[in-house]
Parts: sequence; structure tokens; C-alpha cells
Amino acid sequence: MKPLDGIRILDFSRVLAGPMATQILAELGAEVIKIERPGAGDETRSFEPRAKSGDSGYFFAFNRGKKSVTLNLKSPRGQEIARSLAREADVVVENFLPGEMARFGLGYEHLSADNPKLVYVSCTGFGQTGPYSERNGYDTIFQALSGVMALTGHPDGPPAKVGVPFADLTSGLWIAISVLTGLMGRAQSGNGTHVDLSMLDVQVSMLTIAAARFFLLGEDPKRTGTEHPGRVPSAAFECADGRFLHISGSDQHWAAICSVLGLDDLAADRALDRNSERVIQRERVMAAMTAAIRRRGRDELAEELRAANVPAGEVNSVAEILADPHVAARGLVAPFEHPKAGRIGALKTPVRLSGYDEIETGVPPVLGADTDDVLGGMLGLDPNEIQSLRGEGVI
Repeated sequence: MKPLDGIRILDFSRVLAGPMATQILAELGAEVIKIERPGAGDETRSFEPRAKSGDSGYFFAFNRGKKSVTLNLKSPRGQEIARSLAREADVVVENFLPGEMARFGLGYEHLSADNPKLVYVSCTGFGQTGPYSERNGYDTIFQALSGVMALTGHPDGPPAKVGVPFADLTSGLWIAISVLTGLMGRAQSGNGTHVDLSMLDVQVSMLTIAAARFFLLGEDPKRTGTEHPGRVPSAAFECADGRFLHISGSDQHWAAICSVLGLDDLAADRALDRNSERVIQRERVMAAMTAAIRRRGRDELAEELRAANVPAGEVNSVAEILADPHVAARGLVAPFEHPKAGRIGALKTPVRLSGYDEIETGVPPVLGADTDDVLGGMLGLDPNEIQSLRGEGVI
């Protein structure tokens, strides 16, 4: 048994944020029916990187454990079938521009009329209301507009995007939160809900501590590289071997940091025992630590700091962390067997729940692989009718 067994999700979303959310929910036990365009499917099926079979690793990363049904939403018959599927669903997830699903007769007002308990999540770039609601955008556009990009990078360099699609990934998590919240609310009230989720709203909400500095101090925070604006030390330092080590210490770690690095002058300055003073004397502290760390090899120094209970982490590459023994012990790399691409590495959904079956890595669906089963099993269409729909380009 899995925690979301019995929950059926009709997924009209594509590319990243929505598919990420529904993949999480699928691997937690929900039945996710992914609606895709006949012939082409989710546009990420054509994105790089590609397996030798030609299948997209991008699509694989966000669509495991789902069923794929092809359906032409521009055709009246396709819209009728979509409405029939929604009557049998607990959740709908979509990321079309505002009003587009309504033009297909698939908006919340249409679907909830037949299914009042439906939890309907609309994830758009700018939300259903507001002066930007008709705009479209991509992950980096939201990073730029929200202030996240202005905060990322080094003080003497230009703004930088986060190394992963931060806006899409965080929005995906909020879609999953919204679905689960809607389902819990339905269990309490008996009613469904329409969730208006804006990717820009999500990014602005992530400003958190940066926004707190603005609210409390009137400060417009700037880029600080790997340093923390309110804690010293907290930064990545270059070691003698050219690799980087991130050290982040609070007051209880300061004496140990000075001891390991041989910073006797700093240790003797009792004012520096307080983080507030170290922030004031940031340049002095950072210069001394930088010089000391440049004389030490990364691995040896990391172990010595950790032995002294100082939080320290090697700045790993992707290859290094995926080969890390702790990551291996936690089973975070969990491959799947794809019918066309063969054995493909994957990142395990990280939730661990006692009392339920282990969360297994799902397999991304071949385009339209489940169309006949879903239309026949859920809607009772006979094989001749399904074949006719295929001939008409509806599926």
C-alpha cells in the first residue's frame, strides 16, 4: 500500500513544474493519467539530453510512473473525452495560459459542475489575475523578475541564474503541496477547490530572509557569492589543491575554526567570539581564513574540521555527489528499465514513510501507450470506437 493509493490525477501539464509535481504524486501511489498531444506529446520528449534510443532524458526526469493518453484537445470529441475523464478524477493539474482551458470547455467551472469534489490546480507564470496574467515565461524569466537572479553570483560579477531550474522546481513542489492541501480540505469539507498558483508568486515567496532584511533594515540585498550576509564565516574557500570547501560556523564553532586553521590572532580577539562582531570585521576574518585555507588540502582539512564539530562540506560536482557513499547508502540513485531506452539512471523520490510500501522508481511512459486501456477501462469505449477516434486524429 502507498499513501496516495486510490487517488486519480488527470494531468494536462507539460514541460517541468507540473510534470515534476505529478511524478512525485505518482510515485507516492496516485494514478496519474498524462494527457499528451497525438503524434508529438509533451514537448520535452524532443529535449536534450537523449538516450541512444532517441528518448529524452529531460522527459524521463519528470514523468516517471504515469500513464500516457494522447488526446487532441482542439477537437470537440477530444474535449468531450477529457470531460468524461475529469468526471472520474480526484485532481486536475494544468499549466495553460489563463482562459485557455476554459476555451476548450475544460476550465474549473466546466469540470466542477460535473465533479464538485474536484481539486483543480492551475499553475501559470503570473497567476489568473493581475496586469501580467497574460504573459508567458520560462524558469529564468521568473528568476530574473523575482529578484532571485539579482541575488545570485559574486559581488564583482553579473547576475547569475541558479544552477538548476529553480523557479520550475520550487513551483513543482508547490503544485504538489497544493494538490495534497486540496485533498485534505476536501476530506474535511466535502468540496473541491480551484488553486491559482503563480510561478512568480512562488519565487517572490522564496526571498524570505532577503525580504526580511528589506522589511527590517530598508536594505536592498546584493549578491554575496557563497558568503552569507548575516553570518561569518559562511563561504566556500579555495584549498591548496584548487578544490573548494564550504565552511559555515556559528559562535559555538569559532574557537575550533581558529584552532584548526591556526588563527591565533583572531582567537585572541575576544570580540570576535560574537557573530555580530565578525560580521562587522568580515574583511579581516575572511582574509585570514582565505590565506590559511589556501595552504591546506581540501580532504584533509574537511575531515579535521568535522572532527572538531565544525560544519564543513566539500563543493562537489554532480558526478562526485552521485558517486558519494552516503548517497549510495541512502539509495538516491535508483534506475528504471524503459521498454525502448533500457536501463536508465534516475533520482529517487526522497520521501521515506514508515508503514507503507517502499517508494519505487516509476517508468516514464511511451507516448500514448495507455490510451486504449484508459479509454476502454475508464470510459467503456469499445475497440472499434477507439480505432475510429485514432483514424480521426482525436487520439
